[in-house]
Amino acid sequence: MTTATNPDSQRLEFGRRIRRLRREKGWTLAELCARSGLAISTISKAERGIIALTYDRLALLAAGLETDMSAFFSDTGEIFEPGSLAVARKGEFERQETSNYVYEMLFPEVWHKSMQPMMGTLKAHELHQFEDFVRHPGQEFLTVLEGAVTVHLEGREPVRLNVGDSIYFDSAVGHLYASDSDSDARILVVCDSIPRPGEKSR
Repeated sequence: MTTATNPDSQRLEFGRRIRRLRREKGWTLAELCARSGLAISTISKAERGIIALTYDRLALLAAGLETDMSAFFSDTGEIFEPGSLAVARKGEFERQETSNYVYEMLFPEVWHKSMQPMMGTLKAHELHQFEDFVRHPGQEFLTVLEGAVTVHLEGREPVRLNVGDSIYFDSAVGHLYASDSDSDARILVVCDSIPRPGEKSR
């Protein structure tokens, strides 16, 4: 499991995986655009390692490619079966860094999980640093491990969370997390209902 911290090399490797998955399907960028709902320019930039994708775009891309999100981080994996057990030791994760978030994707070697657990660091301190709200199918849980976090929910008053506080909400509602202190915040997030092969997003 790779835990390299160089964002440039991470984006390049991530892009190579996306391109390989698309080409294995025999699809053009335009075809993947139609299947995923992501702009051709977004997919192209991701494939070339120019940009990193946020969680909602990762979910759309996985659904469009009819694959598990873990395929973006690991070439092979084991499908989680009834009675299975997986352990992630400290520092075992796959990293995805955007301008505002550092995602630490836990259990990337376990495919077709019904939940996606992530540790993360919030680098953003102001809402205007975000282009738009994030939204995706399913439900979401967040708890604050370090610092303070403001959760912005579209159409609702912001919710401020301190260490030990948690929130649970419908991920289809536009949402953003922002660090609400002088230092970056640390969080644990769990999302459910990740689109899986053959499933349509709700």
